[in-house]
Amino acid sequence: MFRLQRGPLSPEDALGALRSPSFGGIVVFLGRVRPDPSPRGRVAALDYEAYPKLARKEVGRLEEEAIRRHGPLGIAILHRTGRVPVGEVSVVVAVGAPHRKEAFQAARLLMDGVKRAVPIWKTEVRPGRSARPRRRSLPPGGAPGGGSRRSRRSAPPPR
Repeated sequence: MFRLQRGPLSPEDALGALRSPSFGGIVVFLGRVRPDPSPRGRVAALDYEAYPKLARKEVGRLEEEAIRRHGPLGIAILHRTGRVPVGEVSVVVAVGAPHRKEAFQAARLLMDGVKRAVPIWKTEVRPGRSARPRRRSLPPGGAPGGGSRRSRRSAPPPR
């Protein structure tokens, strides 16, 4: 299960996708927006944008890799789009596995993969300052149909 959504995320929705009695271990990771103080000032929120079609494709690849490495798994990944204020959850990764070790390892693999490869971009919002983009690159090959790898400061692909 993978879902991009505006508005608050529900860890219960992710857990609902992991109802199999064969899952002896279930791990839920919640990523929250933090104020991240720096010389530029504190972060008040993050604005998230995504390329949904490619995001689904990349998450599918990550799920396949997690299952190949860690055996049978239940996986739910939820990610917010739009403005997410400090303290609110921006991502939920939930993994069910027969044993806790595999659930923890797969959850880490998936969260690291989402950060690294899924086309979701964030822009820091700081009071009294213009937004500063912090964008991840598209995976090799870029957008469907070819194209080059975009730099961290490039605009997101058209919707």
